[in-house]
Amino acid sequence: MIRFAIVGMGHIAKKHIDAIEKADGAELAAVCDTNPERLRDVSDVPVYTDMETMLKENEQIDVVNICVPSGLHARLAKLAARYRRHIIVEKPMALRVSDAEEMIRAAKEYDVKLAVVHPNRFRPAIRKLKEAMERGMFGKLSHANATVRWNRNQAYYDQAAWRGTKEFDGGVLMNQAIHNLDLLLWLMGPVKAVQAMAATRLRKIETEDVAAAVVEFESGALGVIEAATTIYPQNLEESIAIFGETASVKIGGRTANFIETWEAEGVSEEERAKLIDEINADPFGKPGHQWIIEDMVQAIRENREPIVTGWDGLAPVRLIEAILRSAETGTRVQLSE
Repeated sequence: MIRFAIVGMGHIAKKHIDAIEKADGAELAAVCDTNPERLRDVSDVPVYTDMETMLKENEQIDVVNICVPSGLHARLAKLAARYRRHIIVEKPMALRVSDAEEMIRAAKEYDVKLAVVHPNRFRPAIRKLKEAMERGMFGKLSHANATVRWNRNQAYYDQAAWRGTKEFDGGVLMNQAIHNLDLLLWLMGPVKAVQAMAATRLRKIETEDVAAAVVEFESGALGVIEAATTIYPQNLEESIAIFGETASVKIGGRTANFIETWEAEGVSEEERAKLIDEINADPFGKPGHQWIIEDMVQAIRENREPIVTGWDGLAPVRLIEAILRSAETGTRVQLSE
């Protein structure tokens, strides 16, 4: 068994616990939170209020799952690496490119595996779209759209002092839209340049609650990004759309799980309808967190890189940093030549 410890017992920790319980070859070995109140109902594994103490005392731990506010990810990941524990870190892996790079260096230095939680890659519709793109179904790519139109009202931000802060949380791009931006990069490849605007329109927070950007990919294709937590009165949509010379696909819904459009040259109406019906009948599939836990188990046993690496986690952080720099300066920002 590969034994996991969860650090940070907030909302997202439940998904990690459920994934560990369901994953083959995984076992929960410990939990840690600086707030003892969050540990009161934990009775079946050792509990700790200090991560370093946990790592010193509990030699059974193979992997540390970091589920604390985003601004703390880098420090705790580097601590886990020094104690030679493998790492699964929630999104975003860090709030700054420099911190993400330090996490990758620490994992390499201490020879541990580093995985980043980008679970949307494992949604059935997204996996089918990735397969289609790898087969060349789209031909020459024209452009793509990544859209997150969600509601996070003021009460959401007021629930915890760290939410909406530059130091610990980031704004709509880092917190809500980063999963969609990860998909955009995974499907379309690296970004060459970006021009963007961002604003804090409705929420009383330090960071942006709405942002829009136009990107140029290294392939020459273009992309449009829209992200907001200002949508009234509830989440409207999360979608990703890809357009090429021989295909157009849009995956949408309130979360990007459903095929809304699937048109491709050489695909009959019968084939298209069958595909859409099959995916939309079970749009969620196995939870993404479970995919990532099970993959870490296998990565340790096979001594290979995790399926979502630190470099994968770094890519959307670098894009967001460029978007915010463009919005602040009013200039086009180059990410590559």
